[in-house]
Amino acid sequence: MYHPRFRGRYYDMGYRYGKLMKKNNAHIPALEKMTAEKKEFGKKCIAVCREVFPEAVEELQGLTDGMELSSGSLAEWIFCIYCYEYIRGCTCFAFKDGQNIIFGRNSDFFIEIRNVCESALYKPDGGYAFIGNSTAMVQMEDGYNEHGLAIGLTYIFPRIFRPGLNAGILLRYILERCRTVKEAIQALYVLPISSSQTFTMIDRSGDMAVVECNCEKIVVIEPKANENFVVSANHFVSPEMQPYERLCFIGAKVRYEVAGQALRKNKIYSCDLAKEILGGKHGFMCQYDSRNYGFDTLWSTVYDLTNDRIYRAEGNPSKAAFVEDTRLRSAKERRIGNA
Repeated sequence: MYHPRFRGRYYDMGYRYGKLMKKNNAHIPALEKMTAEKKEFGKKCIAVCREVFPEAVEELQGLTDGMELSSGSLAEWIFCIYCYEYIRGCTCFAFKDGQNIIFGRNSDFFIEIRNVCESALYKPDGGYAFIGNSTAMVQMEDGYNEHGLAIGLTYIFPRIFRPGLNAGILLRYILERCRTVKEAIQALYVLPISSSQTFTMIDRSGDMAVVECNCEKIVVIEPKANENFVVSANHFVSPEMQPYERLCFIGAKVRYEVAGQALRKNKIYSCDLAKEILGGKHGFMCQYDSRNYGFDTLWSTVYDLTNDRIYRAEGNPSKAAFVEDTRLRSAKERRIGNA
């Protein structure tokens, strides 16, 4: 897993990283598979994004220039992710008790990209600093920002989609622009959404929600009565969103139930409990037959909002250890010290 650090202007962040990728002969096979339909869709998404989140377009242009690629090809591909690519599995949950506020997520995908995943520290000009994890550049799949907002996505097979911001770009926007769950939900109601997904989020006050959404509808799911947690996997739970679901990912409902049952049964919440659930100690979560199917949990994250701590297992959490990531906290401490 790469651990890049970005700071400054958006174009410059992209250009510097692109030059580094060019120097190391980085290759993106997906660009060679872009059809005319995908390219046209990507162009329309770029035009929409330029109106509401131009900084992302600037960074993608810098990345394209740094890698010396044909103009637009990389950005077009990024905006097609989640709309045209149909295999991706993840599980998210958030919970709180009297002492702890915790977020957890597994990211499940093809093992062939295991070594090119990224955990990036961003300190963009005009945006909040954050740690974000991803299988592709610029867009993010889970993250935690300097104001204590944690968020992660789960992919839903789309029945419909239209030009706009896909799941990864939406999550990136929220990390940079929102301090709280309420602000994040307000942003989703305003932003043009292209893909189908859930966003699980929790902030330092303990406010939490799962947002199920696509280009036509948004449903906000809050904790049930007498429960202090929310869970999501690769399927819609709300009756309003279920008609939009094209296909439920294998194991999604099992993972959803395992996480929910573990959080109902164990009333004492902690980082250790989050790590146990993600590591499959309470039932099926990450126990994929990766040797035969080429699919596995690529990383696992736990965000401890109460203590401002980030933990990540780079690999399947049933085998890989969770290690603390101190980059964001160190960046905040240096900024305070220089004030």
